[in-house]
Amino acid sequence: MCGDCGHVHYTNPKIVVGSVVTYRNRILLCRRAIEPRKGFWTLPAGYLEENETPEDGARREAREEAECDIVLEGLLAVYSIPRISQVQLMYKARLDTEQFGAGAESLEVKLFDWDDIPWTEIAFPSAAWALEHYREIGERKVFAPFSNPPGQNGNFPAPR
Repeated sequence: MCGDCGHVHYTNPKIVVGSVVTYRNRILLCRRAIEPRKGFWTLPAGYLEENETPEDGARREAREEAECDIVLEGLLAVYSIPRISQVQLMYKARLDTEQFGAGAESLEVKLFDWDDIPWTEIAFPSAAWALEHYREIGERKVFAPFSNPPGQNGNFPAPR
C-alpha cells in the first residue's frame, strides 16, 4: 500500500498457458528465438493475457510461436512454481493437419518422435514435466490437474 495515497498495488503470480501438441504420435516443439533459454526447445506456451481464457491463451500461443491452429483435448497439468511466481496450465492438444511454421519467437518448429526428443536441450523443467506427464497418461481422455510431480525439484529429467 502506498503510504502517500493509500493505493493498493497487488503483486500476483504470472499465469502461463501452453500445450503438448501432437500430430500422428509426434510431438511439436519450438526452438526459442528469444531469451530466456534462446536456442533451446520448448512447448508452445507463454503468459496469459488480460481478458483471455486459459484455453484461448493456449491457442494464441500456438499460433504465435508455431503458426498453427490446435485442437485442445483437455487440461494435462497444473504446475505451481513459487520460486519464479508462476502457475502454469498445460493442455493436451493436437494438430488436425501438418501445417505449422516458426513464428517470431521461434527459430524453428519441428515434430519429434518420442525417442528423438532432444532432452538435454529442453528449455524449462516444466516443459519436460509436461512431456513426461503426457507420456504417462497416454491416450486417456480424462485429465486431472496436479502439482509438481513427486521428486521433481526443478531439475531436468535424465536424458533418454
